[in-house]
Amino acid sequence: MNSILLWAGGFALGCLALATACAALRLLRGPTPQDRVLGLDAMYINGMLIVLVLGMRDGTSLYFEIALLIALFGFVGSAAMAKFLLRGEVIEP
Repeated sequence: MNSILLWAGGFALGCLALATACAALRLLRGPTPQDRVLGLDAMYINGMLIVLVLGMRDGTSLYFEIALLIALFGFVGSAAMAKFLLRGEVIEP
């Protein structure tokens, strides 16, 4: 693999790790539940992007399937949390 691509992948992983740390800080210190949900959304998106960068560096397609599952479960979780914050329950009678 090209050395510039390895350097760019390492730089991207560092930036995504920093973004994940900032999102974790928002998750822990968020004054409102909406801030905490936003921090959790940012964390799952950053986690998915980290898995994608690792997949590009290793050159295997298994990481891309894992990233797809992270995105799917993250979206469903975000929708459930948003519905809970709006109405107070996830499953309506």
